[in-house]
Amino acid sequence: MPQPARKIRLDFSSLLGPLFFTWVVQLLFPVILQYLVYEKQKKLKIMMKMHGLKDGPYWMISYAYFFFLSSAYMLFFVIFGSIIGLKFFTLNDYGIQFVFYFLYINLQIALAFFMSTSFYDVKTATVVGYIYVFGSGLLGEFLLRYFVEDTSFPSGWIVVMELVPGFSLFRGLYEFGQYSFTGNYMGTSGMQWRDLSDGPNGMKDVLIIITVEWLILLPVAYYLDQVSSSGGRIRKNPLFFLQCFQKKRRSQSFRTPSLHPDTSKVSVEMERPDVAQERGVVEQLLLEPNNSHAIICDNLKKIYPGRDGNPEKFAVRGLSLALPRGECFGMLGPNGAGKTSFINMMIGLITPTSGNAYVQQLDIQSDMNEIYTSMGVCPQHDLLWETLTGREHLLFYGRLKNLKGAALIQAVEESLKSVNLFYGGVGDKRAGQYSGGMKRRLSVAISLIGDPKVVYMDEPSTGLDPASRKNLWNVVKQAKRDRAIILTTHSMEEAEVLCDRLGIFVDGNLQCIGNPKELKARYGGTYVLTMTTSSDEEEEVERLVRRLAPSANRIYHISGTQKFELPKQEVRISDVFNAVERAKSEFPIYAWGLVDTTLEDVFIKVAKGAAGSSDLLS
Repeated sequence: MPQPARKIRLDFSSLLGPLFFTWVVQLLFPVILQYLVYEKQKKLKIMMKMHGLKDGPYWMISYAYFFFLSSAYMLFFVIFGSIIGLKFFTLNDYGIQFVFYFLYINLQIALAFFMSTSFYDVKTATVVGYIYVFGSGLLGEFLLRYFVEDTSFPSGWIVVMELVPGFSLFRGLYEFGQYSFTGNYMGTSGMQWRDLSDGPNGMKDVLIIITVEWLILLPVAYYLDQVSSSGGRIRKNPLFFLQCFQKKRRSQSFRTPSLHPDTSKVSVEMERPDVAQERGVVEQLLLEPNNSHAIICDNLKKIYPGRDGNPEKFAVRGLSLALPRGECFGMLGPNGAGKTSFINMMIGLITPTSGNAYVQQLDIQSDMNEIYTSMGVCPQHDLLWETLTGREHLLFYGRLKNLKGAALIQAVEESLKSVNLFYGGVGDKRAGQYSGGMKRRLSVAISLIGDPKVVYMDEPSTGLDPASRKNLWNVVKQAKRDRAIILTTHSMEEAEVLCDRLGIFVDGNLQCIGNPKELKARYGGTYVLTMTTSSDEEEEVERLVRRLAPSANRIYHISGTQKFELPKQEVRISDVFNAVERAKSEFPIYAWGLVDTTLEDVFIKVAKGAAGSSDLLS
């Protein structure tokens, strides 16, 4: 006494750093988790897969992107802390910090992949991610710190707690804080490599735990992603990794037709001749080793199991179909008929209950990765990134189809022009700013880019105005010249304009098949005569029609307007015109018309007949 003044060396960053820096380092975790779950929820991941992106490149690219983002984030974190002079960074050896942060960001990415397999909703995943971040920091501060500083607590239980990645991060930051605080107070350095062998120092155990967890979590996350059905993909067999070592004898299975003895006798007897003929064509093609047909479906079935006491749902009942290149096949049917289930089986979203199908002579149950490289899909609902422009979408999917350089740029511009998204800078706007019709046109352009040999279009013109619909029809007409297209639609006009052949699908069964003219001739052998008079002259109109066609059937009657079906074999068009002209001199006729059977009439007739048959069987 007295002593000279001294400067108190207390570094608050070393005392408070473990908690706050735990939160800061983990802030990227919910971001990565949200990104991965978003791609699953919006089915963008399966959309990329359907256009040729395999699982290996997807995981490598995604992992590399997240690693680059995390590395830049951590580099900025350390550099900024060092610039402002925080002893937490400047005193501890930068080599140890680099190794620790490098290992942890890899573990954090692997953990995000692992946890993403358990979520399908972005909001839920985001909330759980932030709860994990702040919860692990607080529990680390109030539990782990207490147990570490309590020398009587067994060290083995501390290691068990550090198996949670958030706790291992807190423990590593805690050790950095302790060494930097002591070094600053004593005027020495912080943690060095030689300090890892100190007994109280838990950094060595943390590094080992993080490394082992990283190397375990990443393959486990990949495995769970493959065997889970989340994201709209087919769930693989739990032992799929063993099947990779077995070569499938593809040609043998393709050439042998699958004759299914479980087909019911009733359905065989009630099967229409055109459908039975198509089944015979399929069985004959399966015997040929090399055929030119792009799609062959062999007795394809899909049955959904019943729940809560409800019976099984037969979505597709033994569909056989052969589709050559250069043909557009249209599938018509009421809602719930099974059209979308059939499309989902063909594009790999669901697995068939029985039967099989071949695309470009490849099995849909074992060779979907190869099929995806030559397939294009326009799904029923637009699967687009809201933040990417139309041009960026086409560039991305074009690269997946192996387009490069000038060929890619040319293909993208031609695609944008074909769907009227090129001029006025529309193609360079974000897809989130597009109207529903513009998104639909972009989805069609995506399905056709890269010259796919097989294209599936599920109601492609939904939501389009008449001008855009007509332009889209021209695009599809040009596209079907060298590829096979399966198209579902509720527009009879669209089906008649675009489709070379049509199939009417009701209650999971293919009721009829043929080109539009054949179907109208086969199921619509009538003319429809419409006549409007006063209510007092209705009986005169009916007598006139009976004289023309004794077996005519009145199908509509209200306020003097009547509609009659006239069998074609009983009348000639000229006789109808002459009879109406003579009748005009006998009583006033306000309006009249004679039309041939429309495709819509055929559809309604076949659908009603099929519904009646199913009611009788039930």
